[in-house]
Amino acid sequence: MNKDEFYTFLKAVPKAEIHLHIEAVPTIDSIKALYKKANGTEISDEEITQIFTYDDLNGFIKAFIKIQGLYKSVEDFDYIFNDLATYLVENGIVYTEAFFAPTAFLKNGFKYEDMVAVFNRKIEEIKQKHGITIKLLMDVSRTFGCENAMNNYNLLKQFPSEHIIGIGLGGAESKGPARDFAPVYEQAIKDGYKVVAHAGEDVGPESIWEAIDLLHAARIGHGITASQDENLMDTLKERGTVLEVCPTSNVFTKKYVKSIAEHPIRMFYDRGLFVTVNTDDPVFFKVSLIDEFYKLHTEAGFSLGDVQTLVKNAFKATYLSEKEKADWCAKVDAAFASVNA
Repeated sequence: MNKDEFYTFLKAVPKAEIHLHIEAVPTIDSIKALYKKANGTEISDEEITQIFTYDDLNGFIKAFIKIQGLYKSVEDFDYIFNDLATYLVENGIVYTEAFFAPTAFLKNGFKYEDMVAVFNRKIEEIKQKHGITIKLLMDVSRTFGCENAMNNYNLLKQFPSEHIIGIGLGGAESKGPARDFAPVYEQAIKDGYKVVAHAGEDVGPESIWEAIDLLHAARIGHGITASQDENLMDTLKERGTVLEVCPTSNVFTKKYVKSIAEHPIRMFYDRGLFVTVNTDDPVFFKVSLIDEFYKLHTEAGFSLGDVQTLVKNAFKATYLSEKEKADWCAKVDAAFASVNA
């Protein structure tokens, strides 16, 4: 199967993505439009290049926050969701559990309830138009400390939405150890929300231990430094902890991984860990979900059968009902059966 055939085939296979930041899907055209709306002038190519030039996680986070700063009203979120819909359709993604990070917007004077009203409207619009289901996880953010994270979570409770199912912990991992946010997670679990956490992206395996033992996260965003700890890998396998792996993102930030070929996802998969494939931030890392699968297929030794398993793993890792998971996995198997026939 050549590249064009692979892309055409995989686009037709139903897929889920569970580690995706919605603020990182707006296209360059949308960013230009937001800049002009916010500043009254065109953004230069040099400024665009500068925004997207970084060589580590902290540099990326600064760029991420800078893009967030272009949003001046809740109506600007239409750009996010319109581009999100395009991205999902182009990649054959039928279901996603994506992150949104409210902190920067709240600091800029946005009202959380107004944001959620737009989210609800756009999510329902996308469902009606494209048949795609979007669920959100609030990134309470480790960058600004536990008090800020708890304030974010309290807004989630105060203004509930059927489309927002839980919380995550993103941001500067080295500056905000997971243990600091245990009170937020304890409350969220008590209140019945789903809890996931970024860990092991920019810090060693101790960060993952804290996320699973202190935050009780059932899914770990990235988790690549688990490769440094045999006991941790065994524990993740035993507990069935999901790894939301984002291969290109990990290569791009260059902290622990220098190429797709050396990415630990191959080892994780071979050891029987619960691995899923995701993009993290498509525009920032210039990658799509189908790109990720093609890279793994051509550069990391994943067969089409392995890709089939990874696609099903993503559905199994979601918070869909068991019947919904089984139904989608059956559709994945049927799509691959046509190739293997």
